[in-house]
Amino acid sequence: MAHRDSILAKLNEWLQPENFQDYCPNGLQVEGKGEVKTIITGVTASRALIEAAIAANADMVIVHHGYFWKGEDQRIQGMKRDRLKLLLDNDINLLAYHLPLDDHPEYGNNRQLADILGIRNPRQLNGLVWEGELQEAMSPEQFGLHIARALHREPLGVGEGKARIERVGWCTGAAQGFINTAIDAGLDAYISGEISEPTTHTARECGIHYYAAGHHATERYGVAAVGEALKREFAVNHRFIDCDNPV
Repeated sequence: MAHRDSILAKLNEWLQPENFQDYCPNGLQVEGKGEVKTIITGVTASRALIEAAIAANADMVIVHHGYFWKGEDQRIQGMKRDRLKLLLDNDINLLAYHLPLDDHPEYGNNRQLADILGIRNPRQLNGLVWEGELQEAMSPEQFGLHIARALHREPLGVGEGKARIERVGWCTGAAQGFINTAIDAGLDAYISGEISEPTTHTARECGIHYYAAGHHATERYGVAAVGEALKREFAVNHRFIDCDNPV
């Protein structure tokens, strides 16, 4: 068992949220009980995740996608009211880390995705975009199958590039707009979670393969890694719960 504030201090030490201009508050978003024995991690603080945390007798939930995003309706009603009521009624802490969790060199979504896909020499290319090399060169079709097997989700592949892919770039989530960073670096392929209408034309006309591998699917691994690190640090219980999302 550990105190909430000790866990929060350790997470802030690891993830350094003060270094980011983000779209939401990072750290403690909903305050619950002080003593923490069981931590649940997940991608998004949906009602399904909260209900699963309640069933697991969790004291703390840590997510990548929390609440209070810039530009959203600030009123506590409807879906937001129901989610918050569940957390408050059950005295559960909600912590969320967005860009700090994408960026972290060990626990971050980008770093963890490299391990899942078996990418060699993963390193930051520019900002949140990473680059690395495949263990062995693959055709575009082979690489798509490789992603599908690793993430248990078939990616959408577009673009016209090299016949063999070796150097790849990636940024998890809704980072399709960074495809030009990969193009400028001369990479063979770029992976993100989502795809926009212009992404197809950019990939086709600029000679790169693009794979939309799923926003949720690419961002499952960072928060789970953080949960396991906290388990080792504080001897608390941890469980990652994957509330499936096809996007």
